[in-house]
Amino acid sequence: MSAPGPAVQPPGLHDLDVPTPAAGDGARRGVHRGFVVAAVTFVTLLGAAGFRSVPGVMLDPLHQEFGWSHGTIGAAMSINMTLYGLMSPFAAALMERFGIRPVACAALVLVAAGAGSTVWMTAAWQLLLLWGLCVGVGTGSMSMALVAIVTGRWFVARRGLVSGVLTAAGATGQLIFLPLVAALTEHHGWRPASVTVALAALAVVPLVAVLLRDHPHDLGLRAYGATNAEPGPPPPTRSGNSAVLALTALRDAARVPAFWLLAGSFAICGATTNGLIGTHFIPAAHDHGMPATVAASLLALIGVFDVAGTIASGWLTDRVDPRLLLVGYYAGRGVSLLLLPSLLGPDTAPGTWVFILFYGLDWVATVPPTVALCREFFGARAPIVFGWVFASHQLGAALAASGAGLIRDLRGSYDLAFYVAAGLCAAAVLLCLSAVRPARPALPARGPA
Repeated sequence: MSAPGPAVQPPGLHDLDVPTPAAGDGARRGVHRGFVVAAVTFVTLLGAAGFRSVPGVMLDPLHQEFGWSHGTIGAAMSINMTLYGLMSPFAAALMERFGIRPVACAALVLVAAGAGSTVWMTAAWQLLLLWGLCVGVGTGSMSMALVAIVTGRWFVARRGLVSGVLTAAGATGQLIFLPLVAALTEHHGWRPASVTVALAALAVVPLVAVLLRDHPHDLGLRAYGATNAEPGPPPPTRSGNSAVLALTALRDAARVPAFWLLAGSFAICGATTNGLIGTHFIPAAHDHGMPATVAASLLALIGVFDVAGTIASGWLTDRVDPRLLLVGYYAGRGVSLLLLPSLLGPDTAPGTWVFILFYGLDWVATVPPTVALCREFFGARAPIVFGWVFASHQLGAALAASGAGLIRDLRGSYDLAFYVAAGLCAAAVLLCLSAVRPARPALPARGPA
């Protein structure tokens, strides 16, 4: 090392050889840029979750205006949820290839186009195309794989906590959008609600374009908390075919038993949250005599508790075996679903409030420990692999969304759907207990792509 002197070198890639952690660099210049990137990511994920929560409020109005069955409208929601998941690994690969900003901006514009165009639809196939295909692809490009990318690139310290905060964006989006959309739909119809979604998506585009950055190296920084001993990930390689990269990661991950255990349990997570409760809680409560606006407010309240529960889960993930956290989450969720049919009624009884409180704390608390396990099993390729795990989450959600709608059409009640979901949660407990933590990542940093 050179002798100490008054000259101060500008920050750059030479900082990688300095043993001072990147958090210290951030302290000299103020807030570390990773937290700015995390804040913009939070807003982006908040919008994506809010856009996806809207169709649950519109289910009954669309049924009344067009005469479409609950199964038909649920099919559009199933397409949306399926694409929201299937796009995740390919979006992660696209972000590796072209960067986060262009992919996120294009996705927001696609959501705005799909949501705004619904005001002119007159046939069921148009609902499948717009809310199913367009909004599904758009929101899928801003899904939970983005959490894995941002936390993996920008943070070494406090990854679990930041992952929990970013995951909580989904609950916050639900909290903001659901009461607004429910009120607009009740007083002005579902069309103004669709326009509101389109305008909100467009409003996020400038924020992403100006403030979001792909990697600390782009600014001559290291990840927050990085040291020589744990320097953080290198910059992504801007080469190769994105689709091949995503499919290669799937092929290699499929050879690891833990991938199927994580994918199976996360599929059950999607079925019991977005697919069942997120899509059908409002009409299920309405079947028991509860006003739709009250049910929408309760669903939004789940988002309030979800923020606290997910952040706490992220904090716990830094300190507790993620497998044990998942076992506790799924077990509690199964019990609450088993009791739900007896708790619904025209009024909000104390038991209903208990369900809302617990289910809110548990809603997406599964994400931080699942991301952590993907990182343990698959190393640097965890973001794309988690994209495939998240795809299974949405496939489970899609099956539950359409399946619960069919059960409602055939039996006139959602009770059987809730009981089946409780049984699936018991299966998820067994899957999580079977995942043995590895001594080292099972996949190399990059595949043949």
